[in-house]
Amino acid sequence: MNIFAPFAGIVRYHVAVGDTVATGDRLATVEAVKLEAPVVAPGPGVVTGISHEDFSDVLGGDVLLEVGA
Repeated sequence: MNIFAPFAGIVRYHVAVGDTVATGDRLATVEAVKLEAPVVAPGPGVVTGISHEDFSDVLGGDVLLEVGA
């Protein structure tokens, strides 16, 4: 499943490719003008891909990472 950015900002990842995650685990944080939004895992799985580097600019709706079963 693809995980998307909630709004435009700077992304910081808390996981790496190959990490196993559980429902609710924090995958990344998107920050814009002192507003930080955690991006959490909607279900369990393994991180199979990361679309941007840490501290990259992203737009709302951009794919941040992929979590597979």
